[in-house]
Amino acid sequence: MKILLVCSQGMSSAIVAKALQEAGTKAGYELDVNECGSQAFEAEVQRGYDAALVAPQIRHRFDGLEKSAKEAGIPIALIKPQGYTPIGGPKLLEQVKELLSL
Repeated sequence: MKILLVCSQGMSSAIVAKALQEAGTKAGYELDVNECGSQAFEAEVQRGYDAALVAPQIRHRFDGLEKSAKEAGIPIALIKPQGYTPIGGPKLLEQVKELLSL
């Protein structure tokens, strides 16, 4: 699965991406997790992702990001705060599985 995490500048999501990657590996999923800032999202989301996840701190931008994701044909969700931490990988993996109906 190819997952895109988006935050304000693409930096805080790097920590969360690593946690998600590790949780996926432990659960037997092959994940390719990338991150970007909200300014780069419109172009990045066109690169063949299975899902996009939006950091809680930019929830006010969700509607615009959702429009870009829908145009690209990928599901998008706002990350639950419990999953947006260095130890939130398992919770975030569960959210990804729900989003993709796995």
